[in-house]
Amino acid sequence: MALAQITAKWRGALKIFQAFQRQCENEGFELDLGLFLKNLVVFATGQSRFLTVGNLTADVLKSAWDESVPGMQFALNFLRSNARIHSESLLSSPFLIVCLAFYGHKHGYQLSQQDASRLRHWVMLANAKGRCSRGSSETILDQDLALLRQGASADELIDRLRLQMGRLDITPDELEGRNQRSALFKTMFLAFKAGGARDWQSQLEISLEHTGNTHRLQFHHIFPKAILKGSVDPREADDIANLAFIGGRTNRNIGKDKPADYFPDAIAKSGILAFQAQCIPTDPDSLSVGVYKQFLVSRRKLIADRLNEFLETGPG
Repeated sequence: MALAQITAKWRGALKIFQAFQRQCENEGFELDLGLFLKNLVVFATGQSRFLTVGNLTADVLKSAWDESVPGMQFALNFLRSNARIHSESLLSSPFLIVCLAFYGHKHGYQLSQQDASRLRHWVMLANAKGRCSRGSSETILDQDLALLRQGASADELIDRLRLQMGRLDITPDELEGRNQRSALFKTMFLAFKAGGARDWQSQLEISLEHTGNTHRLQFHHIFPKAILKGSVDPREADDIANLAFIGGRTNRNIGKDKPADYFPDAIAKSGILAFQAQCIPTDPDSLSVGVYKQFLVSRRKLIADRLNEFLETGPG
């Protein structure tokens, strides 16, 4: 509906939007066209709702678009260069891009080193905590935009996040029951990658950018689901504390092998640090199905510690 209203007033707008969308795709971010429209509305009105689109003139829309494009470019560049986030798939919500774009615009794209550091800290925290992926996401986004209209700093955004979440550190209990769709799973990948995690056979650093079935990244069940069947609830098998990141061929080679069977060979080839990089306990006594739940508890503690360190220091 919003697109129809905009294109009715601004002839040729759709082609302009789609051209910029393709440009962003070529740079690694495959974003829905609706996000560009929302960003446009934010730059035109200071809020994210489409309800006011019908009241905007063509001139206002064109002017807002001209301002929103540099904002979006700043946001994507900041994610790539400062947060080491190279794909929208690593974001808990694409609305974080809109907030970043508006932040850059309201600060004239002139940030001190301290500003940039604190903004990066907000991005990492908001992403890990799912700032705009819970409840009424537009309402939450508008709360941040209202702060930015007043010239808010990144610290004020962090304070707003703390007000929503109560605490900003990650606890082991917070990881319990989470699966690969969790915002924390995305942050886990970022933290492991920053720590130099590699595939256990090819030694390639984990990356979403690898091509081909051999090296394309997959999430691997440390305890294969087949050997857990009948012993634990199926949801527990998909707990993120049972997931690691390796290449497709390595995952297929391991297949349904038990950790106690494939760990020794993998450690011999890659070293114990390859497992430590992904917070995986390697004590032989923790690798049997009978102690699977204790394995999850132990690894959640390791993951939480790593995530908190990563969120505090940044991706490096």
